[in-house]
Amino acid sequence: MDATIYHNPRCSTSRKTLDHLRASGIEPTVVKYLDEGWTREQLVTLFADAGLTAAQAARKREPLYKELNLAEASEDEIIDAMLAHPVLVERPFVVTDKGARLARPLQNVDEVL
Repeated sequence: MDATIYHNPRCSTSRKTLDHLRASGIEPTVVKYLDEGWTREQLVTLFADAGLTAAQAARKREPLYKELNLAEASEDEIIDAMLAHPVLVERPFVVTDKGARLARPLQNVDEVL
């Protein structure tokens, strides 16, 4: 099975998800999104495939979320902020041929394995 993980190696949940994929016999493509950034199309597709809105996929504990007043922002404004500041995207996301899931909780990933 092909899988991609949008990964932040400093995040314990992201590391656990990567370990879980490997323990399941899957060697995923690892995308370090903080280094590579996002495109609008990537985010829109990722969130749609995961059944989430940009607001639901935003990292609300990130200080920038409050600083940019994203709780009051539109979906487009949230995506614009995520494009400018990739850290605002919650992590990790896993994508397979079966769909995409935000691994919070980790067991969500099993739905697409």
